[in-house]
Amino acid sequence: MTKGTHAKKTVFSGIQPTGVVHIGNYLGALRNWADMLDDYDCIFCVVDLHAMTTPYDPAAMPESVRETLMVNMAAGLDPERCTLFVQSHVRAHAELTWILGTCASYGELLRMTQFKDKTSRYPENVNCGLFTYPILMAADILLYKAEVVPVGEDQTQHLEFAREVCRSFNGRFGETFPEPQPKFGPVTRVMGLENKAKMSKSLGNHIPLLAEPEEIWSLLRTAATDPARVRRTDPGTPEICNIHTIHLGFSSEEDILWCEEGCRSAGIGCVDCKKRLAGNMSASLAPVRERYKQYAAEPDYVHDVMLHGAKQCEQRAERTMHEVRKKTGCTTKSNRYLSPKGIQLFRSENSKQTREN
Repeated sequence: MTKGTHAKKTVFSGIQPTGVVHIGNYLGALRNWADMLDDYDCIFCVVDLHAMTTPYDPAAMPESVRETLMVNMAAGLDPERCTLFVQSHVRAHAELTWILGTCASYGELLRMTQFKDKTSRYPENVNCGLFTYPILMAADILLYKAEVVPVGEDQTQHLEFAREVCRSFNGRFGETFPEPQPKFGPVTRVMGLENKAKMSKSLGNHIPLLAEPEEIWSLLRTAATDPARVRRTDPGTPEICNIHTIHLGFSSEEDILWCEEGCRSAGIGCVDCKKRLAGNMSASLAPVRERYKQYAAEPDYVHDVMLHGAKQCEQRAERTMHEVRKKTGCTTKSNRYLSPKGIQLFRSENSKQTREN
């Protein structure tokens, strides 16, 4: 709903369908999103257009999109309490991206650290879409006039860019969009198992969200810990240990305190700490795995969720775009606005021209 007709603030966020959803996605995004469902008007999206900026298999994309949506639902995004949809199913995202591009700063785009990171990782695929990625993200948010955007540490620069684009558009064409505000969860950044880079599907340093208990332990067993703990008797600093960070997301206060005190005093070893974490993770994620299996057995329901979400978002997006087109002077007539007589005339003229050619 548009601002002013709904008591709740609008939230928007998205996730790419680029592989396995992992515990970093869960702690940094999905679980926080699920906690917001009752307090906000929530819109969550599988951003397949964003995923096109890096190498991918087009034939596998539809299944990746469906898989990501099911995992989101299994992680707690109840379709009855929020709007779930696929980005490319609402064409206004692309239209608004172009319009906002005329209000975006080239210099600011050059400063985006994610662009620099991805071009270094994919030097053979430095495309314009990767460069203008932040403009599409701004369009995603502003299209629904979102006032709150849950973000992790790595997305703060992109959100600030969206806020600048918002100010630029409003200053040039008149007040249109609310300036989106960030909302941070309790865990803003989860490092990968080697504890050198953020947990990432593309880097292969992750624990899949749907991993069974045996796989969780297999991956945690060799994960990096505090480098100061070379021997079992060496005391450590839990605040710099990624295992401790993951404990914060899955363990009780009692277990976290046990972890911290045992690490500092060398009262427990890293293997002890990992085993406790593995058990807590397995128990915490069991309901997610079970819900996923239920959704996987109901493909028609998942398809209906996508269709319903796209329809809802298309209606909201069209209201915004009608206002944007009017303010930017782009309110030209098109075929979709023609009367029945106009449509018949258009078709007859096209038919006549085809015969003459």
